[in-house]
Amino acid sequence: MFFYLAQFLTFLAMPLTIVISLFILAYILRKKKLGKTCLILGISLMLFFSNQFISNAVMNAWEPDFELIADLPEYELGIVLTGVTNLDKTVNDRTFFNKGADRATQAMQLYKLGKIKHILITGGQGLNPTNPNTEAQLLADFMIIAGVPAEDIIVENKAVNTRQNALFTKEMLTDSDFDIENDNLLITSAFHMNRAKACFDKVGLKTKIFPVDYYSHDMKVTFKSLFTPAPEGFIIWHKLFKEWIGLTVYKLVGYI
Repeated sequence: MFFYLAQFLTFLAMPLTIVISLFILAYILRKKKLGKTCLILGISLMLFFSNQFISNAVMNAWEPDFELIADLPEYELGIVLTGVTNLDKTVNDRTFFNKGADRATQAMQLYKLGKIKHILITGGQGLNPTNPNTEAQLLADFMIIAGVPAEDIIVENKAVNTRQNALFTKEMLTDSDFDIENDNLLITSAFHMNRAKACFDKVGLKTKIFPVDYYSHDMKVTFKSLFTPAPEGFIIWHKLFKEWIGLTVYKLVGYI
């Protein structure tokens, strides 16, 4: 119920939903003054949300800064959150990635460079699975093919949200030989890191952050970014709104 409530609230608050709703109201009320107001507001918001400079500036402020790999100490464990594979395609001999493959590829880079000794991947099938694969196992299969020894990969394949990622990871580590008092390296998308870190803090698992999969880019002023509307702007705002709503709901229910 909690998951579907969060999804419904997210749908209502999405920038594109708001803009479309205003256009629909403008049509319904087209013979009234309020209809004109809705039309002007809808056009204004559409231009605002599709502005690449504004969306990038906000996302850039939201995403935590990255740290040079060379400056990292060594960690016993890197914790990789899933949410980056295409589970709508059933395949058994490869892994189909959506955006966010950095979570897997940079975790392997850290392992190869000796910055993490083991990789724990956490994530199941989601709430509406379409095939028997779990995300954690798909990422583990990919890493093994790429040369990471299977004995250095730990798979947690039941979590369906960030709260469960933290809970089930702590349970696995508590039942293993790992010292849960040690710092672990938390690896997830930069836009998602604030909520992920808060969830792991809440369950009492110590982590240092390693954000990947950045949606923002270095700030630059160009004619295109300032004046050319782009669907990428809506995508960034969608990610931000979804994450802000998730943070709010998680705080309300005591997950963070």
